[in-house]
Amino acid sequence: MSKYNSDLTQREQELLKIRRDSDTKAAELAKMEKMLQQTKSLLEKKSEGGAESKDIEENMDLEERVRSSRRYRRSSLHHTQMLESQMKTVKGELVGTLDHLQELRSVLRRSQQKAEERKAAMERLAAGLR
Repeated sequence: MSKYNSDLTQREQELLKIRRDSDTKAAELAKMEKMLQQTKSLLEKKSEGGAESKDIEENMDLEERVRSSRRYRRSSLHHTQMLESQMKTVKGELVGTLDHLQELRSVLRRSQQKAEERKAAMERLAAGLR
């Protein structure tokens, strides 16, 4: 009888082991089914997700616009700095030209005064000779 009891307990242990293994396998199977459902739903979203790809394209387009705008801003800033530099150079040249013109004007005035003085002197000489 003890032989039967040991045989029975051994079989019960095997049965318990098989039940544990089957429970573990069932839990793994449930996880795999859940993952499969998630994967399916992702695939469906991607196939329906033409809108998502459009959003991605729009985001990429917006990013390109931002990059383009930044490049344009840097270019405009550089161009503005060049124009300011040229304007300063021209302003300096204008100041120099204005100074030169004022100097020429004063030389012209002195020349006119000397010419008038000579004319007056000539008229006095001519009057004195008569």
